[in-house]
Amino acid sequence: MSERPVVQVSDLRKTYGSTVAVESASFEVLEGEIFGLIGPNGASKTTIMECVEGIRRPDRGLISVLGLDPHKDIYKLQHRIGVQLQEAQLQKRIKVWEAVDLWSSLYPHTVDGEALLEQLGLTAKRGSWFMTLSGGQKQRLFIALALINDPEVVFLDELTTGLDPQARRAIWALVTSIRERGKTVLLTTHLMEEAERLCDRVAIIEHGRVIEIDTPQALVSKHCPERGVVFSCDLRDAGAGLRRIEGIEAVTEEGTSYRLEGRGEDFVSHVMRFLSDNEIQVRDFRTVMPTLEDVFLKLTGHGIRD
Repeated sequence: MSERPVVQVSDLRKTYGSTVAVESASFEVLEGEIFGLIGPNGASKTTIMECVEGIRRPDRGLISVLGLDPHKDIYKLQHRIGVQLQEAQLQKRIKVWEAVDLWSSLYPHTVDGEALLEQLGLTAKRGSWFMTLSGGQKQRLFIALALINDPEVVFLDELTTGLDPQARRAIWALVTSIRERGKTVLLTTHLMEEAERLCDRVAIIEHGRVIEIDTPQALVSKHCPERGVVFSCDLRDAGAGLRRIEGIEAVTEEGTSYRLEGRGEDFVSHVMRFLSDNEIQVRDFRTVMPTLEDVFLKLTGHGIRD
C-alpha cells in the first residue's frame, strides 16, 4: 500500500428535496488499500459511493478518482474502475459465460474471462442460467463482471448482505485476493466483522457525516481501551486480591466465576501473571475484547444494526 491517494472526497453533500442524505463527507483512499465506509443501514453509505462512482451528482463538494472528475471525465474513468452495485440483476436466462462475454465486449481492454471464472470458482457454472445460481454464486459473478476490464479501483457495495456465513467468508477471500493483485478497493458494509476482517482503514458514517477515520485497531484502541477477562476457579472471595492487579477497574464475582475489567494493552497479561504468581488454577478462561461495533455504539449511542 502506497501513500498516494487514488480517491479523494472533500466536503461532499447530497440532498433529495428537503431530505439531507449526505451532510458532509471527506476522506481519501490510498493506492492498494481496502477502505471501508461503515455504518448502519440508511446511513447514506451507498449515496456517497454512487457519487464517487459518478452515478449521482453531489450538490456540493469535490471528488477525484485516479485524478479524474467522475462526472466530467466519466468516459475516461469508466474503463479504469470496476463497480459492483448493492442491488443488481441480469436476465434470468443469460448464461454465466454469456454475461462475461457481453461485459468483455464493452471494454477495449479486458482480462481472460475464462481465467477469471476459474479464479472465482465459477468454471463449473459457466453454462448455467443466472436464475439458477445461488446468492453467493451471483455475487461472485458480479465481482467477475466488475473485474473484467482489469480496473485500478474496485467499488463494492454491501457485497455480502443476505449471504450465509460460508458464502460470506468465500467472498472475503476474493476481496483480499483483489488487493493482492495490486488493486484498490472501496467498499461499504454494515457488518462490523466484515470491516474488521477486510479493511485497512474505515470511515464511520452516521446520519450522512463522516465522524471518524482510522484503522479498525486504532479506532478500538482509541475509543474502547477496556479489556475483559472471564474465568472460574475454586477459590472463593478472591475479589480483594484481584483488585490489586495493575490496570483493574472492576471485579464482578458470582460464586466461583469472576469477570475482570480493566484498561491497557497489557491488562490481560497482568491478569495471567497474577493468577500464575498466586498459583490460582482457573477454568473456562476467556478474554472479552472490544470491537468496531463497540466503537460505533460509544460514538453514536446506538448499535450498528439499529
